[in-house]
Amino acid sequence: QLQASGGGPVQAGGSLRLSCAASGRTFRTYVMGWFRQAPGKEREFVAAMIRGDRSIDYADSVKGRFTISRDNAKNTVSLLMNSLKPDDTAVYYCAAASKYLIPRQGVEYDYWGQGTQVTVSS
Repeated sequence: QLQASGGGPVQAGGSLRLSCAASGRTFRTYVMGWFRQAPGKEREFVAAMIRGDRSIDYADSVKGRFTISRDNAKNTVSLLMNSLKPDDTAVYYCAAASKYLIPRQGVEYDYWGQGTQVTVSS
């Protein structure tokens, strides 16, 4: 029900925009977020925004470089990633949570996309 796309190879300092398309149901009232998992590392929270765009949360590691946005009419959420670093290399997953506050723990999310690979070379 969540389909992530937009990943690929990019050089350090470059940009990528990830998109997540939802289908099968509306996620307008859900928290929509992005997580990532690098090889050999735990999955980590990247960014999320609450329904109605009232609140947005970013991991400290991406704050100021990444921007999350959503289009409720199109049932999509995007992640614009600027000033990419090799440490940003990971599989990125979009997720949705039926919560009133933004959770940072992956277990709090109810739906997950299949992931899209982002590889940043130095």
